[in-house]
Amino acid sequence: MAFLRNKYVYLILCFFATNVVKSQINVPKQRVSEMKANFLLPKDSYKPGVYWYFMDGNLSKESISKDLESMKKAGIGNLVFLEVNVGIPRGKVDFLSKQWINLFAHAEREARRLGIEITLGIGPGWTGSGGPWVKAEESMQHLVSSQVVVSSADKGKIILPVPKPKRPFFGEDNLTVDFKKDWMAYYKDVAVLAFPFEEQITKIADIDEKSLYYRAPYSSGTVKPYLPSRIAMQTGKGIEKSAILDLTSKMSSDGALNWTPPSGKWTVMRFGARNNGAITRPAPVPGLGFESDKFDTLALNHHLDTYVGKLLGSINKTRKDIPGGLKRLHMDSWEMGAQNWTGNFRLAFIKSRGYDPLKYFPVYSGNVVGSLQESERFLWDLRETAQELILKNHAEQVKAYAHRHGLSLSIEPYDMNPTADLRLGAVADVPMAEFWSKGFGFNSTYSVIEATSIGHVMGHSLIPAEAFTAQDNEGWKQHPTSMKNQGDWAFAAGVNRFVYHTFQNQFLPDSLKPGATMGPYGVHWDRNQTWWPMVNAYHAYVSRCQYLLQQGRTVADILYLTPEGSPHVFVPPSSALRGDTLADRSGYNFDGCAPAQLMKAYVENRYIVFPSGARYRILVLPESETMTPELLTKISSLISNGATVIGNPPKRSPSLIGYPGCDQQIKKIVREIWGQGQLPKTQEAKHYGKGTIIWGEALRKQQDHLYPHYGQTAELLHKLPLEEDFVTMAPVRYTHRTNGNWDIYFLSNTSDSAISFKAAFRSVKGAPEIWDAVTAKIKQVSDFTVTKTKTMIPIALAPYQSCFVVFSKENRNMQVAGLHETQHQELLTLKGPWGVSFDPKWGGPEKVVFDSLSDWSKNKLEGIKYYSGIAAYHKTFDFKAGKLKGETYLELGKVKNLARVSLNGKVVGVLWTSPWKIDISAQVKPGKNELIIEIANLWANRLIGDEAKPDDGIAGGQWPQWLLSGKPRTSGRFTFTTSKQYSSDSPLLESGLLGPVRIINESINIKKEVKLR
Repeated sequence: MAFLRNKYVYLILCFFATNVVKSQINVPKQRVSEMKANFLLPKDSYKPGVYWYFMDGNLSKESISKDLESMKKAGIGNLVFLEVNVGIPRGKVDFLSKQWINLFAHAEREARRLGIEITLGIGPGWTGSGGPWVKAEESMQHLVSSQVVVSSADKGKIILPVPKPKRPFFGEDNLTVDFKKDWMAYYKDVAVLAFPFEEQITKIADIDEKSLYYRAPYSSGTVKPYLPSRIAMQTGKGIEKSAILDLTSKMSSDGALNWTPPSGKWTVMRFGARNNGAITRPAPVPGLGFESDKFDTLALNHHLDTYVGKLLGSINKTRKDIPGGLKRLHMDSWEMGAQNWTGNFRLAFIKSRGYDPLKYFPVYSGNVVGSLQESERFLWDLRETAQELILKNHAEQVKAYAHRHGLSLSIEPYDMNPTADLRLGAVADVPMAEFWSKGFGFNSTYSVIEATSIGHVMGHSLIPAEAFTAQDNEGWKQHPTSMKNQGDWAFAAGVNRFVYHTFQNQFLPDSLKPGATMGPYGVHWDRNQTWWPMVNAYHAYVSRCQYLLQQGRTVADILYLTPEGSPHVFVPPSSALRGDTLADRSGYNFDGCAPAQLMKAYVENRYIVFPSGARYRILVLPESETMTPELLTKISSLISNGATVIGNPPKRSPSLIGYPGCDQQIKKIVREIWGQGQLPKTQEAKHYGKGTIIWGEALRKQQDHLYPHYGQTAELLHKLPLEEDFVTMAPVRYTHRTNGNWDIYFLSNTSDSAISFKAAFRSVKGAPEIWDAVTAKIKQVSDFTVTKTKTMIPIALAPYQSCFVVFSKENRNMQVAGLHETQHQELLTLKGPWGVSFDPKWGGPEKVVFDSLSDWSKNKLEGIKYYSGIAAYHKTFDFKAGKLKGETYLELGKVKNLARVSLNGKVVGVLWTSPWKIDISAQVKPGKNELIIEIANLWANRLIGDEAKPDDGIAGGQWPQWLLSGKPRTSGRFTFTTSKQYSSDSPLLESGLLGPVRIINESINIKKEVKLR
C-alpha cells in the first residue's frame, strides 16, 4: 500500500511537471557586456558603508572632514549616522544644541561634496524613536491592574489601589533619578471591573510574553521565536464573561468605589495606563528620554518633527539627482521591547477585531475569561491589534515622513520586536540585517535569512547588513583576511551591501592611535587602523561583489510560509542549511514569506509568483493548528490555480473574530482541499483544481522547527522534475541570480585548503565565464559540458577563494573537451637577507636586516616584537625571463596581515587574501629588479607591549590631565585608546612577511578543441 501511495505521489507530480516560465522579473535587463565595465569599476552606490558613531559631544568639524575624506579614499560609499554614549567621557558639544546641529549640517555638506550617502537613525542612541521631548502620555504604555477582594458583608469604604508599573525590561537602574520619578508619576485610569470571587482561577502560562508586557531579545537566546498554536490542557475555573460587571463610572479619582457588592465575595480590578519604562539607549545624555508611543501617530510625528525635522531644517533640500548627502532614515534593531496599550487602544481594537475587549481585560494579568481557548484567542487578537498599530501608526508613518522629504527608509526588523519580523521588515524600502563577527558576540544570522527573504519576495535589489559587529573580546583582531569567509557567507546568504560596525569618529589628535572607540564594541573599521592605507583593495572586492549581487533577482525554489500572528521570528528548517553559525544553502534555495505578503501572490505556469517577479516552485505551510479563513482561502486559490503546496490542514482559527463560525469556515475549506478523511499515515498527494497538496503524518514525523525536513521537500522537487540549482561534492557555498538572458552564480570555498572540483549549474544560457572580484579579471571557460538543463564545469579555488560564474547568451566561447592543465613553473625563490624599515614613531627601528623571513613577535628587539603598523621589506633580485607563456606572478606565501607590492618604482597592488599572489608580468624585467613589500600587522602587539608601561589613560570616567592640558605624555606608551582590551601577559599575534616569496609562471595547457558554443 505504501508503494502505491508513493507511486501515486510520483505520478501526480510528473503530471504537473514544470513548464517553461514565460514572465521575468520586472527590472531592466542589463547586458553582460555593460556589466563587465561596471564590474571593473563599480559606481559609488555599490560600495560598502559604515556605521559612523559619535560619542556624546566628542566631535569637531576637523574630525568630521578627516573621517569622511578617509572613507572616500578607502572606497566607502555610504554611512549610518548615530550618536551614542558608550564608555567614553562626555564631550563639550551637547546633543541637538545649536553647535551640534551646525556640525551635523557640516557633515551633510561634506558628504554631498564627497558623494557619500548618509542614512540617519530616527532617534538618539542606536535604537528606537524617543528623547527628552517625549512626554509621559506620549510614551510606550502598558495596561496594568491592581485588585481587591470584597464582599457584601464588608462595611468599610472600598478603596482600589493605584496599579504599579511593570518593571522595565532593562531594569530600574537604567533610569536616571528624574526619569524614575516621571516613570512612577504617570498614571491614567482606564477601567474598573468586578466578578464573583473564585478561590482558584486558572492562570495562563507565559502571560507577560503573551500579553506583550515584555519581548526579550531573540539574539540572546532568551525567548521563543514564536508562540505555540497548540493550547496546553489545563484544569480549573475561569471567569464567567457574563458575570463581569463594568464599574468604571462608579470609581472616583481617589480610587474610592461607590458600589455595594451583591451577595458573596467579589474580585474588583482597577486598570490603568502606565509608562513601560523604555528610554532611549544608549543615547547621549542630552538625548535621554522616553521612547515614543509606537501605537500613536501623533506622538511619533511630534518626535520626528523635534529631532529629524530640526536636522532637515539645517541642511539644503535633499536631492535624488546627486549621489551624496542625506538619503535615508533608519530604524535600527528593535530594542525597546513591547507595549500593549495606548489612549485609543480599545477603540482601535473594536474597529480592527469587531468586538469590545473590555471584559477580557482580566486576561492581561493571566486570568482565564470564559475558557482557556477563548482567552488565548483574545490574546492572539490583542497581539495582532498591537502589530497592526505598530505597522500602520509607526513604521508606515516613518516611511511616509521619509518620502515626504525625498528620503527612503531602512529597517532592521528583529530582536525584541513584538510584531512578526517579516511583517515589520516588509514596510521598509530597504530591509536590513545584522551579523556579528563569528566568535566575537551574538549569533544574529537569523536576521540575514529574514531580511533577504523580505528583499527577495518584495523585489528590493538592495539588502544591506550591519556587518561584523563585535563585542569586547575583538581587540582589533579582525581584518579583511580574517573576515573573508564570513563575508562570502553573507553574500551567498543574500546580503549585498556591508555596513561595517563600526567607524568611530576619530575626534582625538591624530597622534593618538588606535584612538577613539565605541566603548569596547565594534570591529574598529576606521582611519586609525594599521592596515587602513591598504583597505581599498578589499573594498574593491566587496564593491564588485555587491554590484553583481544587486543585479537581477535571486533564484529560490522553496517558499516557507510563516504562521499568522505575532511576535514571530522566521526560523527555517535546520536541515535546509549546511554548517554551523555560517550555515549555507543546500541545492534548492529558499525564502520565508509572511501571510500578508502571500496575499499578493498568484500562480503562473505552476510557479507561485509575486508582483516583484519573485517566483517559487513549491509552497511549504507551517505545522500549525490555526489559520484564519482569509489565509486558508488564499492558499485554496493558489492550489486551485496550479500551485504545489506541502502541508497538513489547520484545525481552527486563532482569533475570536466571527467565533465560533470562523472555525466552521476553516473546516469547510479543509474538506474542500484535503478531503474528508483522517491525516494519512504516509505522505500523499491530492489533486485540487489545477494544483497539488502534499500532506500526511510523515511530514510531522520528520518535522524540523515548523516545517517538514528539507530532504522531504527536496525529494518532491526532484520528482517534479526540477533539478537542484547547484551541485558539487566540494565544500563550496553558492547563490544564484538571474535576469532573462544571463545567470550569475557566486561561489566560495568554505575551507582553508585549496580545492579542485566539478560543479553542475542549472543554467544553459550560453558559455560560462569566471569573474574574479579580487583581481577584476574575467576568464572564458572552455572546459565545460552541457545537457538540456545544466552545465558542468571543473573549477579550482584557493583557500577561502571565491568567484562568479556567469552564463550569458552573449558568450560564445570555444568549448574544449579533453585534458586541461594549469602548469606551474617556479622561476625564482627570493632567499637570503631582506632590508626592513619600521616606523620609529611606533617604536620600531628605522632600518634593520632580516637574515631570513621571520615572525616579528618572536624577535629579540622589543621595538620589533611589539611593533604595530606598516614595515617595508626591500630586496633587489636578478630575473632571467626566458620564453614564458601565460602570466608571471609574485607569490608571497604566508602574510600577517596585509601586503602592498611595488616593483621597479611602481605599485603593483595590495594582497589581502589567498592565493597571496599578484601578476607582475607587466612590471618585472630581465636583469636587476627592485622589490618593496609593505606589510601591515594588527594593533594588538603594540597595545600589549604598552601595558608594561604606566597607565595614563581614562580613569574614573575622566580624560587624563595631560590630554586636557595639551602636555606631553610621560608614560612612554606609544598607543592610546578609549577601550582597554589587553594586559601585558596577553599572547602576541604572529606578524610580518613569513614567506616563502617566489616568482612563478602559470599557463594553461589545452589539448583538443571541439566546437563553438
